Amino acid sequence: MNSKLTLLAIIEILSALSMGVAIMATTYRLLKYVGKRRYDINENNQAFGIFMASVLFSVGYLVSSVIHPLLSLFRILSTKDSDIVQLMISFIGYGAIYIGLAFIVALLVCFLGVLIYSYITPIDEIQELKNNNLAVALVVGSIIITFSMMTHDGVELLIESFIPYPEMYPK
Repeated sequence: MNSKLTLLAIIEILSALSMGVAIMATTYRLLKYVGKRRYDINENNQAFGIFMASVLFSVGYLVSSVIHPLLSLFRILSTKDSDIVQLMISFIGYGAIYIGLAFIVALLVCFLGVLIYSYITPIDEIQELKNNNLAVALVVGSIIITFSMMTHDGVELLIESFIPYPEMYPK
């Protein structure tokens, strides 16, 4: 059994679960806070619930684009001769940085999706969400999910660009 690979698998599972819960809870609380404080949308608003579900899905989907670059990085780091503790600290440090970056990009993609859609339509989507307009919530939610699907590979490539790959040919 490869102990470094086993450690990598355990760290990935535990960090995915813990970071997933943290990111979803943070996103939920942020949306709930903005909805209540800025737009005075109450908690029983179904349209806002659909909107929140779309944003939560999109953020989770975009943050999941970190998995493959992190696995590549972890495999590169595990080939170095370092002790298990140092390797674990490196895994967790890089993972937190990459996940944090993907989370910020995911929030930006969702925000830009709503902003662009609001700009090109004649209606006030936020006011319609406040008025519990389910049709608008479904359309805006679909736009956000579509944007996240279209940008998923770009976010993955962005994260992968930060991996310190070893140079194959010296300069």
